[in-house]
Amino acid sequence: MNDYVSGFWGYYVGGISLAGILWCVWLLWTQRAWLGKRPPNTAENTGHEWDGVAELNNPVPRWWTWMYLLMCVFGIGYLVLYPGLGSYGGYLQHTQAKEVQDALAAEAERVRPIYAKFGAMDVTEIAQDPDAMAIGQRLFLNTCAQCHGSDARGSTGFPNLANDDWQYGGDPDTIVQTITYGRHGIMAPLGDVIDGATAVDIANYVRSLSGLAHDQLRAVRGERAFMETCVACHGADAKGNQLLGAPNLTDDVWIFGSSEAKIVEAIQNGRTNRMPAHEKILTPEQIKILAAWVWSRPDNPVPPVAQQ
Repeated sequence: MNDYVSGFWGYYVGGISLAGILWCVWLLWTQRAWLGKRPPNTAENTGHEWDGVAELNNPVPRWWTWMYLLMCVFGIGYLVLYPGLGSYGGYLQHTQAKEVQDALAAEAERVRPIYAKFGAMDVTEIAQDPDAMAIGQRLFLNTCAQCHGSDARGSTGFPNLANDDWQYGGDPDTIVQTITYGRHGIMAPLGDVIDGATAVDIANYVRSLSGLAHDQLRAVRGERAFMETCVACHGADAKGNQLLGAPNLTDDVWIFGSSEAKIVEAIQNGRTNRMPAHEKILTPEQIKILAAWVWSRPDNPVPPVAQQ
């Protein structure tokens, strides 16, 4: 695999690699002190002398020449077997990506017995198993904590997984589906439909739904605009729609911030948020264990397992 935009660069890199080796061979050949070019163990006087000390041009030792010749042979052999000549992948077709994939496959095979017993269990059963919860926590810290935080409480742009607010649903099957296939949340930009003043009115109305400070007059105007434009996704009661991934606007949970400026920005510019799919990263058993750990956070029916 390479990122060359045309075939020329592959030949260019390969040509430079071979030319460098051939140049080294030529240089060694022309400087040899054997095969009759120059008598062995003789030094040419350059004619430079200072304070009785002459500068001599000693021939390169034979062992040194052979060492570099063997290095050149090794270099050619390496370029034949492994990538290095531009687009040529080498006789062994070795790549770092394949090496990583092989290592992952070997590791998956090594730990398969650990997860085998959880394959036939459902998420709710797994959530009651202390060993599974310890594994789930480690899976979360290795795979999910970079975005959702080590305590699963999220950050700006990344949902809090330790509460009861779920944009797409918090039942075990939905969590498994989310981890497996990922999510791509999109709020369409409405800047061409809603002007700045109206966006501020809607922002004040939305803030009023959450009990936040707002301008009452703007909120009244904003409610009318909300019913005309936003109700299709967020519903007439503004409690959202999990089938569409439209969040509830009446609670105190805000992924991108609840300030008037942030809400206006979301209305006019839209939002896009993607959670990557993990079906090629984790095994089905690992996904079920991870889903069980997430589902068993504090506000869900199953109490969290104490740290061991």
